[in-house]
Amino acid sequence: MSKVLEIEMPDDVMLGLQEDAEHLAGELRLAAAVKWYEMGRLSQSKAAEVAGVSRAAFIAELARYGVSPFQETATEALRSVKDLAG
Repeated sequence: MSKVLEIEMPDDVMLGLQEDAEHLAGELRLAAAVKWYEMGRLSQSKAAEVAGVSRAAFIAELARYGVSPFQETATEALRSVKDLAG
């Protein structure tokens, strides 16, 4: 199941962005998905679903936004490796 969300956008913003409503809606979905992924609120697969793209395409978009595809910090990753080593 899904829900439809409506966002009101001033005409002058639409003119300034020089985008049609459909393209802008896709960009907003992608931007929200990237931010929620960056904040750790969504997994890559769920964020890709929100953005309406494949997981591979979402990972490529993360690079465009300057967001790491890895949710673990370097410290957390090192701790995980130490834990595995025993």
